[in-house]
Amino acid sequence: MIVPVEAVSDEALEGMIEEFVTRDGTDYGFEETPLAQRVEQIKRKLTSKEIVILFSEATGEANLVLRERLQR
Repeated sequence: MIVPVEAVSDEALEGMIEEFVTRDGTDYGFEETPLAQRVEQIKRKLTSKEIVILFSEATGEANLVLRERLQR
């Protein structure tokens, strides 16, 4: 189930975003991008709905997912 960004507390959203941008396999190229900059990039993608919050009722967990991955 996709959860609207507005339904998530600021604190929880910040935690999800930080976990997403520090996840293993997240590559930002040769130069390390500051955490704050990566967080802002993800916030913009959430606003544009390029990334969505996906809640799994089976596991009770919420994750950030690229919308294009849901359409596969």
